[in-house]
Order: sequence, then structure tokens, then C-alpha cells
Amino acid sequence: MGKEVKFPNALDAQKAGITAIHQEASMFPELTVTENIFMGHHSGRSGYIDWKSMKKRTRDLLDKMELDINPDSLIKNLSTAQGHMVEIAKALSIDADVVIMDEPTSALTLKEVEDLYKIINQLKEAGKAILFISHKFDEIFSICDVFTVFRDGRYIDSGRISNSTIDDIVKMMVGRSLDKMFPKKKAEITDTILEVKNLNRTGIFKDISFSLKKGEILGFFGLVGAGRTEVMRVLFGIDKKSSGDIFIADKNVVIKSPAAAMKQGIALIPEDRQDQGVIQEMSLTHNISLPQIDSLFSFGILNKNAEDDLTQEYGSLMEIKAAGWSVNANTLSGGNQQKVVIAKWLATNPLILIMDEPTKGIDVATKAAVHSFVSEMAVKGLAVILVSSELPEVLGMADRIIVMHEGLITATFTRDEADSEKIIRAATGHTATGDDV
Repeated sequence: MGKEVKFPNALDAQKAGITAIHQEASMFPELTVTENIFMGHHSGRSGYIDWKSMKKRTRDLLDKMELDINPDSLIKNLSTAQGHMVEIAKALSIDADVVIMDEPTSALTLKEVEDLYKIINQLKEAGKAILFISHKFDEIFSICDVFTVFRDGRYIDSGRISNSTIDDIVKMMVGRSLDKMFPKKKAEITDTILEVKNLNRTGIFKDISFSLKKGEILGFFGLVGAGRTEVMRVLFGIDKKSSGDIFIADKNVVIKSPAAAMKQGIALIPEDRQDQGVIQEMSLTHNISLPQIDSLFSFGILNKNAEDDLTQEYGSLMEIKAAGWSVNANTLSGGNQQKVVIAKWLATNPLILIMDEPTKGIDVATKAAVHSFVSEMAVKGLAVILVSSELPEVLGMADRIIVMHEGLITATFTRDEADSEKIIRAATGHTATGDDV
């Protein structure tokens, strides 16, 4: 029987042979790959750092993971996926007996996910224990031996993967069957609200053309690096287009900033909840009211009652679980933080809601709640763009699906036409059949 231990801090846990790969990256962008990997456990003695040894160990780690990354590169110059792989290398640089992986594949390409699976199998063969936290059932059933389900902070059940089905685990997680995960409601799809013609951003994406109607949920699917997020950033005025036209309600508009996009009725729920969605050290009230704070001022004085009413209305609408509206966003779970992001943009009463990976890294129950809410908003006439790298999500929620690969639209499918094989073929650059874009 093992000895019960309590760790007062992460360093003590590390010394006991436990390391962790966190869901949200905790890297130092201005430091190199080597410096990040060995932060807190650098090589050397007598007050000196052995840079030569650390660079060699970094190169060996990166080679083992089949990563073409320079140990001297700054983290800020890497892609999101590369940065996440460095985070994994950092955890593996410690010869730990227990490796905790919290949603480790959330920012990885399919190839990088396959490489991570190989690393996990190598660790298992070396006798290491892996604690793998994930909401993705394909991952759980591919690499895990046993499972434990928690719901709302409480232990529900455990068992062997070989004796269970996906639907068994879903019922434990949300108290409902798998077919309730995507509660798609029939919405009346009416007039075209957005039309994009030959949109280009040099070196990023090319000739993007599509339309969006009121009441429609338009899915955008693609692998990491396909260019989906970059298209949405241009539509919301974060990045500049090189050429092309954007029409809203048949009017050719110029969107040079997020403020200009908001005036046109566009709202964007960003992919990066942690850094772009919420301000962690700010209260829920201030987070929800932030996009329209100017309208809450009268004669230079903030109308606190109006701000509180706005928060109460949209926070309650999203069923945010918190100790109160005055608590900071960083006290909430990832799922409830995402609800805060959705609430603050819905409070702007948009005509077009762009949702970039809206259920990434959140629990299954919250995913189902977000899906249900999006469907209800479409019924009320809201036009929704749903960007997702989760195939079941776009298949379950979208009325049409646009597939991108390496900055190009490779296929468009109606809900009836779409299936997994067609979409994956188009997402990997193969010929796929579907409607003309």
C-alpha cells in the first residue's frame, strides 16, 4: 500500500516524480525553447548554467518527438501547435513516474496527435503512469486503459475502457444519451445577411467566397493551419484583407477594426478563451459589459445599475455558475469562462455571431448546453458561423459545412450531403463532392 502524501506546491510534486502538461500553455514568449523547457530545473552547478548540456538535451527531446524546432527559437515566433508541443517536451524533460496530461491535443494537428500517441505508448512501456484528461472520446478509447468520470466536481464512476461504450460514458458525464449532445432545432433560414466574395490575405488564404443567411448555422471545418481562424479575424477587423469584398445586407462594407465590425452587427467568440476571450483578473460584470461599455456611460459616469442589469440578463441566460457577478473570471471553470465570453458578445445583440472553436476544452455537459443555446439563437434568426475542428460538432449542428485546406475552400456540403469521409477527404486536400461554393 502506498504512502499518503500532500504537496504544498508544484515543485514538491515535481521532486516526488510528478509532472504535468497543462491545458492552457504556461510558456514565456520572450524566452527560447531551451530556456522554457528547463525553467525551474536547469543544468549546472556552483551558480553556473550549463547551456551546452541543456541545448543538447533539448535537441534530443525534440528529435525524439520528431519536431523540427530550433532550440534557440523564441516561443513567440512559433505557431500555437509548436508552442504546445514544446510544453509537452518541457514536461517530458523531467524523468517523472507520473505524467498528468490535461487536454494535451487541443491545439495539435492530426500528425502531431499521432506523434503524441507514440510518446504516450513509449512512456507506458517504460513503466510510467499517465493521467490523461480529455473530453474527446476518440482519444480516450484509443489510448486509455481505465476511465474515471467526474461531473460538477464530484466522482461519478470508474471502469475499464474495454468493458464500456462511448454512450455509457456520456450518460455518466451528462446524465443523458449521446443523441442529446447535438440538440439541433429546425430554424427558418431566410434572407442572406453576409456575403463574402474573393477574400484574400496574401500568404494566408485565397479566394474565399461564401454566403450566410439569417437563422443558418454555417460550419467551417478544417485541420489546424487550414486558415479558418484567419478568415474570421479578417471578418472581425483584427487583420487586414489584401483584396475581396464583404457585403452585409447587400451593402459593401469596409471593416478595418473590431469596433467597425461591431457596428455592422458582427460578434466574434475567439478560439483562445484564456488570452482573448476573458480578462482573467476582471469581474464577470466588467467582462460581460466590456464590449459596450461606452453605451453604459452617461455624462462621463458609468451607470452601474444598467451594467448590473446587463450582466444579470445575459449571465443568467447562459446559466453561468459562479459565487456572484463580482468574482473574477479566473475563479471559474473553463466551461463557465466560455459561457462568460458567449454572454458578453450576445449582449451586443449581433446580427452575425462567429464562434471559433466554442466548445474547445470544456466539459461535455457545457458543450451540450452551448449547442442547445446556439440552436435556439438560430431559431430566433441569428446567423451563426461555427468554426470547429471537431467533426461530430459540425455534422451535428451545421446546416451547411464549408471545408478548408491550406488557405483554400475545398468543398461545401449541405447537411444532408455531409458525412465524415467526404469532409476528411476535403480537409486533407483530396477531391470531394458537394455543392459549388
